[in-house]
Amino acid sequence: MTQIAISHSGSTKRVAKRKIFWNLLNLARQRRSLARLDDHLLDDIGLTRREATRHIWDAPDNWVKQLY
Repeated sequence: MTQIAISHSGSTKRVAKRKIFWNLLNLARQRRSLARLDDHLLDDIGLTRREATRHIWDAPDNWVKQLY
């Protein structure tokens, strides 16, 4: 019986990078959507204008852990 060893390390890294990319893209979309809201709507959901217009690299630590 012949056994074939398949290495997934390359594809696993690609999948991980793809996941990070899509998570960052989704974060950017969410930030743009929040930035378009009026101040009174942001106040309704408990956010300030400053929080709504943060850059994607300025994500809170608990978000960053979920992204990666």
